Amino acid sequence: MLKHLTVTASALALLAATSLSAETVDTRIGPLEFTHDFANGYPTTEAQEKLFDEIDFQRACQVYLWALPIVSMEQWRWSHENELGVENGQALYALSYEDKIGGLTYNATTPYVLPFIDLTEEPWIVEVPSAELRGAFNDFWQVGVAKVEGGRKYILVGPDADPDQDDVLEAAYWGFQVVKFNTNNVLPGIRLMADDDETRQAILDNLKIYPFSERKDPKPRGYVPADGKAYSAWQPRGMAYWERLADVINKEPVQERDRFFLAMLKPLGIEKGKPFEPGERQRKILEEAALVGEAMAKANDFNKERLEDAFYVEDSMWEFATVSHPSQRREHHDDLDARAAWFYEAVTNDPRMHAQRYGGEGQIYMATYRDGDGDWLDGGTNYTLNVPPDAPAEAFWSMTVYDVATRALTINNEKLADRSSKMDLLVNDDGSVDLYIGPDKPEGDKAENWIETLPGKAWFPYFRFYSPKDAFIDRTWVLPNIEKAN
Repeated sequence: MLKHLTVTASALALLAATSLSAETVDTRIGPLEFTHDFANGYPTTEAQEKLFDEIDFQRACQVYLWALPIVSMEQWRWSHENELGVENGQALYALSYEDKIGGLTYNATTPYVLPFIDLTEEPWIVEVPSAELRGAFNDFWQVGVAKVEGGRKYILVGPDADPDQDDVLEAAYWGFQVVKFNTNNVLPGIRLMADDDETRQAILDNLKIYPFSERKDPKPRGYVPADGKAYSAWQPRGMAYWERLADVINKEPVQERDRFFLAMLKPLGIEKGKPFEPGERQRKILEEAALVGEAMAKANDFNKERLEDAFYVEDSMWEFATVSHPSQRREHHDDLDARAAWFYEAVTNDPRMHAQRYGGEGQIYMATYRDGDGDWLDGGTNYTLNVPPDAPAEAFWSMTVYDVATRALTINNEKLADRSSKMDLLVNDDGSVDLYIGPDKPEGDKAENWIETLPGKAWFPYFRFYSPKDAFIDRTWVLPNIEKAN
């Protein structure tokens, strides 16, 4: 009996010692309990559950940022098919303000010709008529693979196709340029630079897009006018974001650089080759991560101080919007944050969109989110922007206003989101142009220079220079800040 009591007492003492040595660690995700001190202890069941939830949540937030370009493309393609009735290989023709308010930071000045093409089954041919246009062939990660040029014929080849097969080589012999992609779905994005309707229509009528198998008897897929129909081509919010991502992962090959991100998605229910059927826990984490992930995207985008290529000039609130390299690659890393910043608010990225790097060939996009006082731009406040004389744009310049909520053309009563040098603007005696942005319409001729904004909505502009001149590139001409109106 005495021996039994001794053992029992020893056991109790051991348990007491164990209990006393347990440690609770305070962390940013709350208290975590371990069976001994942190170094020697195991996480308790409750701590393990909390940690696994946090692992999956943090990974989902980072995956949100990583996936922005491809989710954007899939939503864009989905909206063309399901909201506008555009089929594979057909081009959407977006001309008017109403045609463009569904897309991410569309240029309000030039028409767009936008055909999504699926190369999964076979290559496709694109014949571009001789015309004044600008564009690029983009893969679904929004890498600009090649220029679209007038008077050229192209064979678009997917990742699983052999560009050296006899029939492709034969077509190349006859003058077709072979464009190889790393994704199955692609977008030849084209801007028409002609101002007259007759020239634009001739381009549309002579643009030919058809499968490679029809090369001896082509049946071009033609185009579909947007006709002001409603669509939403920006990244969706909530679970729809993850649904688009799951869909496109099953359509596209996994890039070698993305394999770790696919590993992060697996515990969240998104796995290549499998349907997306999230459980209650996964859904809860994904819904919160979609919110926090987008919040991170906003911080990363609207304050580009961490992005090395954003800087314009000292004391300027303007930044270069296209902060990601066209290839999305640097010497030792890929453009994770810069890519997320650009593709949260915009679409496509090719060398012509970085004209400051290429001697003025192409265009430059400047963005700002604050006025000269450093305050966020707000739809309830009136602002002015003085564009100095001799704005250095060979083709034209434009100032376009976008809603922060959608990053699309601002929706206002005037149904007009831009002012440009192509318009009949009021010009000051010194050759400068005062633009007015705000809820209150200026008096008299100043109204010709006004872009309406609505109270209760945040906004931001792009100032575009098409074919910028040396004065912009060497900074001898500087775009002033947007200022609050008196």
